[in-house]
Amino acid sequence: MNELRKARYAVAAVFCVHGSVVGSFATRVPWIQDHASVSPGQLGLALAFPAVGASLAMPLAARITHRFGSRTALRGLIALFTLTFVLISLAPNLVTLCGALFVYGATAGMADVAMNALGVEVEQRMGRSILSGLHGMWSVGTLIGSGVGTLAAHLDVSAQLHHAVAAVVLTVAGTTACHWVLDLQPTEDEEAPPRFALPPKSAWLIGAVGFCAVFAEGASLDWSAVYLRDVLTTSAAVAAAATTGFALTMAAARIAGDAVVDRWGAVRTVRISGAVATLGGVLVVLAGHPLVAMAGFGLLGLGVAVVVPLAFAAAGRTGPNASQAIAGVATVTYTAGLIAPSIIGGIAQASNLTISFILVTLLATGIAVFSSVLRPAGVRDTHLDG
Repeated sequence: MNELRKARYAVAAVFCVHGSVVGSFATRVPWIQDHASVSPGQLGLALAFPAVGASLAMPLAARITHRFGSRTALRGLIALFTLTFVLISLAPNLVTLCGALFVYGATAGMADVAMNALGVEVEQRMGRSILSGLHGMWSVGTLIGSGVGTLAAHLDVSAQLHHAVAAVVLTVAGTTACHWVLDLQPTEDEEAPPRFALPPKSAWLIGAVGFCAVFAEGASLDWSAVYLRDVLTTSAAVAAAATTGFALTMAAARIAGDAVVDRWGAVRTVRISGAVATLGGVLVVLAGHPLVAMAGFGLLGLGVAVVVPLAFAAAGRTGPNASQAIAGVATVTYTAGLIAPSIIGGIAQASNLTISFILVTLLATGIAVFSSVLRPAGVRDTHLDG
């Protein structure tokens, strides 16, 4: 196996580890809510803090990578993420929960930028699309994490014990995989990226598409279990299974995504994805039975799956520094998207969760409406535009 293939599999493993942390957290949100004794509105407020942490920290990822090199930077950032997420389940009240989620968002965002930049570099060196597949491995990780979380919820295992064990396993797996990722070092005359810079105009346009997708993704990951429990009065295990179904369809779509984009082109793929996500949102809103809602969340996962990988791929082509360009798009996309749980909670507090997911459905249509910004100027809708 040559070094480039090893690097591809290694960064795929890191994507999987990152997703496993997210899945491990998402399925235990109802437990965390009860443990911290917070209302839906307070939970929504707390879930805004990952956005704050990510927005402040993601621009630093390019600087850290420049200072330490891509391999060492990713190893440190993924270890911080896998270890510190355990703080969330230890939080006994709203204030400590907000602090833990701030750290969670900051470390998640920096690790995300670093691993996506390496993924773009491998993709460019291989000369073919792989980023959707890498994000597919992230979704596989989310599926693994949520599957274990579903089992833990069914067995009534505390999130504290569940997350402590997961943190140890995932830290070992993530730091080990980093041994084989590309070790990119800055040239002697390469200027260090700024510690913080506003995203360029291109990042805002590309980020608009990512915003719609990540809003739907964040809302579904963090609120699907609560939706089934509170709106459709299901058991904790069935509620957690909705999150697992969402993660499953995302994983399947992303793994197949590179081939689909090569056949249909990025813009057409994203337009169809937006329609599928909209249908899923409609099913969730109209659901009178848990199975209908679970099918809706599954379609939402299918619809948003390839949008973010294509946004990052487009960002990686907009400037000479992939980390900095991706950080710009990630800041727009994830900062906006990570406020989704907070907005969902606020609307739920004022009315109900069904109204919240009407907003999710409307934004899902935005994926199709804004899809054309992923096509570079002068390029037709072929696989080259994604």
